[in-house]
Amino acid sequence: MRTKLSQFNFKLPKELIAQYPSDFRDESRLMVVHKDSGKIEHKVFKDLIDYYGENDTFVVNNTKVFPARLFGNKEKTGAKIEVFLLRELNSRVKLWDVLVDPARKIRVGNKLYFKDDKGKDSLVAEVIDNTTSRGRTIRFFFDGDEEEFQKELFRLGKTPLPKYINRELEAIDVERYQTLFAKEVGAVAAPTAGLHFSREMLKRAELKGVELAELTLHVGLGTFRNIEVEDLSKHKMDAEYFEINETAVQKVNKTRELGGKNLIVGTTCMRAIESAVSATSTLKAASGWTNLFIFPPYDFFIGQSMVTNFHLPKSSLYIMACAFGGKELIEDAYQEAIKEKYRFYSYGDAMLIL
Repeated sequence: MRTKLSQFNFKLPKELIAQYPSDFRDESRLMVVHKDSGKIEHKVFKDLIDYYGENDTFVVNNTKVFPARLFGNKEKTGAKIEVFLLRELNSRVKLWDVLVDPARKIRVGNKLYFKDDKGKDSLVAEVIDNTTSRGRTIRFFFDGDEEEFQKELFRLGKTPLPKYINRELEAIDVERYQTLFAKEVGAVAAPTAGLHFSREMLKRAELKGVELAELTLHVGLGTFRNIEVEDLSKHKMDAEYFEINETAVQKVNKTRELGGKNLIVGTTCMRAIESAVSATSTLKAASGWTNLFIFPPYDFFIGQSMVTNFHLPKSSLYIMACAFGGKELIEDAYQEAIKEKYRFYSYGDAMLIL
């Protein structure tokens, strides 16, 4: 039986796509879904701590979102352009994969100028290749070293809020579109399940004996790209870089040995972990690129529970939630979420699947 994309469609009222984060990180709503009984509970995110204690581990993604959206002008015409940085290809020659808008005006050989807040030209880049309809490879001209170049990008770039957040960037986004775990620079989108954790929650978890295991998966735009094929076995995910070190491995495997629960915080963590399962079905240290696409039916090896935001119809994220929680149960939970007016997507509410 082929798994079809059309099986993962549902009607989502536009007004339920959150435009702002909750006032406090840990006060968004939390739906708790019990796989065994099918029971659904309505809680607040800070209540998540009640389900965990000694011998349990929270597995979190410590990727840090960089300000990937640059605004500049095309040489000669001065036409306004947007350049979305996807990933650095070569740090020595400052070569980047990017998306450009409007794409039809930006051709190989064009020079692009980026100004600072005072209107001075601060960075110049040249388009050297086409990759996709909107994709380009560009090379920045910059005299300083890599660290100075990164500082300049951070100074000029804007927080890359998803287009579904239909408003101008505000000061609140710089802090709130970043998790408290964020350390390793490299993501162009936040691992959104982690956005709900507050310092108070983490302290309470620590006092209860909960361990924290950190891994890195740099979230790319491919996570949010539309799936274009009906047969899900034919969908190719964009590769994302991940890294799981020995410290995290020991914590996760020890939790399993002691009969504790590993809470996988978000679909990005789940992708990384399921990309690093050993022959003995334990977690192993690994790094590299993963293009793993998880869809039903799928046997999960490591995580006993997962917390994730409410996702859009037909998205790879919603499909993974269905694979983990069971398609019918997650469909029912989503209908309940719509009825109860839960908030969806990056700044929305969360679901804990036990």
